[in-house]
Amino acid sequence: MKKMGFIDHYIDEWHANNYPTWIRQSSFKGRFEVALAWQEISPEGKKTIDQWCQEQGVGKASSLEQVVEACDCLVVLSPDNPERHEDLADLPLKSGKPVYIDKPIAPSLAAAKRLFEKAEKHGTSMMSCSALRYSSELEEALKKVSGKPVSYVGTRGGGDFESYAIHQLEMLVMTLGTGARQVMQCGNQLTKLMVIDYPDGRRGSVGLLPGHPFQLSASYGQSESVVLNNVVDFFPRFIEAMLGFFEIGLSPVAKEETLEIAALLEAGCSALKAPDQWTSVPR
Repeated sequence: MKKMGFIDHYIDEWHANNYPTWIRQSSFKGRFEVALAWQEISPEGKKTIDQWCQEQGVGKASSLEQVVEACDCLVVLSPDNPERHEDLADLPLKSGKPVYIDKPIAPSLAAAKRLFEKAEKHGTSMMSCSALRYSSELEEALKKVSGKPVSYVGTRGGGDFESYAIHQLEMLVMTLGTGARQVMQCGNQLTKLMVIDYPDGRRGSVGLLPGHPFQLSASYGQSESVVLNNVVDFFPRFIEAMLGFFEIGLSPVAKEETLEIAALLEAGCSALKAPDQWTSVPR
């Protein structure tokens, strides 16, 4: 059985609280176990690492170094503090062992590039994405648009832009592709709406509306369209993909797409400070 190690900014968060159960319920059960966990800080009001490990049936590591040394594959969590990913992933990416970095990979394109460069320098396989990538509904939509020009994609969901736009951007880039030139934030106080412009005329939009389900609309071909009103099964399918990555050591996510998403997220956050104006996408 392969040992997985969890590395987190603080361990009592939604992803770390649910991943172990989903891993035990996956088709890989019996082949992987969450063996060790370590957290960087212990915030007031959150479970301690001792409490979390006891509840989850996971060993408590005394250091990040112990996790990296003792485990076969590594999960760098901290989904709500992506600015900690570079530091938390430093030793894992130097280990040569497969590393999954939770969403979003980094708060800037430059930081995302540094993570990939470090992984490549040390021969470490690295994967990072939103779980929305593995929605079965999105998979079927991509089959419909495959090989046909996509002119517009609109994605929608809830939450604040900085933390949750990664999910809409993941679906958008998978469907519309890479190469965005500029973005504009043109929402209002309660909602965020980002328009994405491409040099060849493609357009996209990302909307974050309070309490809104994840949705996608796409125009493709000459007059065809596809609409996803809700996506619901992505987390179990994502866990299968992550464990499959750990099994073979080859990321199923294209580096170019992960970097495009990081660039769009950075541009979108910058554009929030200058609404109704175009903001260039970093390259």
